[in-house]
Amino acid sequence: MTSYTNLPAPSPEQGLNRYLQEIRKFPLLEPEQEYMLAKRWADHQDTEAAHQMVTSHLRLAAKIAMGYRGYGLPQAEVISEANVGLMQAVKRFDPEKGFRLATYAMWWIRAAIQEYILRSWSLVKLGTTSAQKKLFFNLRKAKSKIGAYEDGDMRPENVKQIATDLNVTEEEVISMNRRMSGSDASLNAQIGAGDEGGAAQWQDWLEDEDADQAEAYAETEEMEARREMLMDAMDVLNDREKDILMQRRLRDDPVTLEELSGVYDVSRERIRQIEVRAFEKLQKRMTELAREKGMNVPD
Repeated sequence: MTSYTNLPAPSPEQGLNRYLQEIRKFPLLEPEQEYMLAKRWADHQDTEAAHQMVTSHLRLAAKIAMGYRGYGLPQAEVISEANVGLMQAVKRFDPEKGFRLATYAMWWIRAAIQEYILRSWSLVKLGTTSAQKKLFFNLRKAKSKIGAYEDGDMRPENVKQIATDLNVTEEEVISMNRRMSGSDASLNAQIGAGDEGGAAQWQDWLEDEDADQAEAYAETEEMEARREMLMDAMDVLNDREKDILMQRRLRDDPVTLEELSGVYDVSRERIRQIEVRAFEKLQKRMTELAREKGMNVPD
């Protein structure tokens, strides 16, 4: 695989603006170019082809990384982790599935960034279940949505609303909000009385790392399996359905019905109907594949 050290790297000394200017020098790929490069990598492990695919998507990685600026981490490091996710996507990309690399890479870029954020936050005992991770990454947005801008503990009605929306307990919302409202502290900082009457420290609340790693690994495996299943399920769609569904539901900035109606020379309502039908077909096929793989699927 193309070496990470061969890529332009953002750094505090260099400055983010300069890095963004540098990566704009790499040309975007036309679909035919991307397909041929992907085939060269898949069939012959051509590292130059992989490098071209990575560099042409550095702007995408940077754009996604900029959406995670609210977690108090160096932006250069977040972008670097996004680039790692991008390289993983290129390594696994199958051009025969009918997707553009950008659509596939978004999953890997976000996963790499989120894993880095969870790993880097020194606030302890954040939890590792899917619901707790969802709470961690959506609490700020949920508070903003209901206008909960107050410092410190939230009002009970706001806590209840967020707990309902994110499918977690009210206690988890309160605990996460307190941790995320404060700044990073030393693990030796005192946080109150311990069990024996002495002052407890942050480090007393650290969870067992081995258990975290095992659960995180299992979740990563499941996420990758579901990505692959999505790619396979897309085969039930024709080219028009596939394109409309990807443009409407698998992009960071979905294309409007008006724009697609112009592309396909049909009404906006017809585009909407095709989108709904394609999504239903995809859901049905995803359910079938999940059952074939022995996954739990709601009736």
